[in-house]
Amino acid sequence: MVEPKASGRGTGRARKSPAKARRAPANKGTGARRDQEVLEAATKVFHARGYADASVQDIADELGILKGSLYHYIDSKEELLFRLLDESHQEVAAILEEVLAIEGLEPLERLRLYVTRQVEYTSKNLAKMAIYYHDVDQLSEERRKEVLRNRRTHERFVASLIAEAQERGEVPADLDPALTTNYLFGSMIWVYRWYRPGGKLRPQQVAATCADFIMGGLTAPR
Repeated sequence: MVEPKASGRGTGRARKSPAKARRAPANKGTGARRDQEVLEAATKVFHARGYADASVQDIADELGILKGSLYHYIDSKEELLFRLLDESHQEVAAILEEVLAIEGLEPLERLRLYVTRQVEYTSKNLAKMAIYYHDVDQLSEERRKEVLRNRRTHERFVASLIAEAQERGEVPADLDPALTTNYLFGSMIWVYRWYRPGGKLRPQQVAATCADFIMGGLTAPR
């Protein structure tokens, strides 16, 4: 996971989760493909039924295999939930890394790009994001803390960009960066609740409009 420094520069290096956090594919090739199929089936079942009401048997039925065969790929239902949340985290962390890697961007330009890419990702992965935000409390304490710690990395990154833009006089100085960051993520995250694919709005349009709304609010005179 990217660990941006709190200096306001929005730079950092990757921080890796403990090795025990992820289950390696059972084997290469077919095993890795089956692992991904298991995650996709779990995503579908958890999203449709809710994690609490879903069972390992439901996931096995979705895959068309015996429940006992599914345990070749998972240790428990909770471990499977953690793998799903961790996969989502790795994907959004990759977006953050890509945004960090682009040279020459001003703070607000970097922030706009981050918002745009994250909202576009959410719009294309609604089921995974719903599980990510709805079911994290179903994890054991240690796993839940890891997921929440990963979220805070993104929050620090955004807050540091807002603070740097304030130093440049581009964002009103009386805005609290931490509080404003919460508002910003509220706008970004809520997309998974109302957006419906296949309508007149494409993910790119949703992302661009959300970015315009957020940046307009940040820079509006007070």
